Amino acid sequence: MERTRIAVAGASGLIGSALVRSLAADGHEVVRLVRRAPREGNEVRWDPERQQVDAGGLAGCDAVVNLAGAGIGDRRWSAEYKRRIRDSRVLGTAALAEAVASLDTPPRVFVSGSAMGIYGDTGDRVVNEDAPPGDGFLPSLCEEWEEAAAPVQEAGIRTVFLRTGLVVARGGGAWARLFPLFRAGLGGRMGDGRQYWSYIALHDEVAAIRHLVDHETLSGPFNLTAPQPLTNREVTRAMGRVLHRPTPFAVPAPVLRAVLGEMAGEVLGSMRVVPKRLLESGFTFAFPGIDDAIRAA
Repeated sequence: MERTRIAVAGASGLIGSALVRSLAADGHEVVRLVRRAPREGNEVRWDPERQQVDAGGLAGCDAVVNLAGAGIGDRRWSAEYKRRIRDSRVLGTAALAEAVASLDTPPRVFVSGSAMGIYGDTGDRVVNEDAPPGDGFLPSLCEEWEEAAAPVQEAGIRTVFLRTGLVVARGGGAWARLFPLFRAGLGGRMGDGRQYWSYIALHDEVAAIRHLVDHETLSGPFNLTAPQPLTNREVTRAMGRVLHRPTPFAVPAPVLRAVLGEMAGEVLGSMRVVPKRLLESGFTFAFPGIDDAIRAA
């Protein structure tokens, strides 16, 4: 990438903070969207749920990357928390898209977060970006999330959707909870372990976002997952293998449902998602295998 000015919403999150570090290390100017009064010249005030954005602070940006949203796995899904998950994504994306579309000189690309959850439970079926949305809370959420970017698409701005899988990282997401358990020798499969987990190393997630920002011909949805999804049973074995720990335990499905409630359906559900369009675009994964992804984390 040539040196550019890039705005990032969700810059304090797992993926956003890694992206900001990567961009800054290469000399790019990063503008962070914050929910408080700006303290530095590279910060822009916004309130996603109230749909307020200081559009003037985005002037001169070559790209806007929207990764903001309340953590899906941070807590049990009450009706109130599901509303927060939705509003933080849908309302925030709509507000940011409208602000970007209103600029006299808009950025050349708008990259917006999404998730592989748009496909729902796919069982053993391999799905790529051509697959239709599934049924349930997460598929409906992801559809609304992507549709909220309509203002930038209507303004003719190149728009990319990041349908991200399970990010293998130590600092957040599902794996941040798995690592301590497996290190303590308490790790094991979930349910029968046959459900597919489509994962991606944090390094590859960041590299893929930068790849999509940089290539002017790329737009639309892209699955950000490693090329070969694995079952939860296979992931469990890999965790034990890399961390040199036994994996004797299994969490029965009824226990997961009792503890996690509705969210257990996502843990026990199967998503065999592949990055067809990302591979076709020429992207090369640094950590395509699960063992290397775990070691990298």
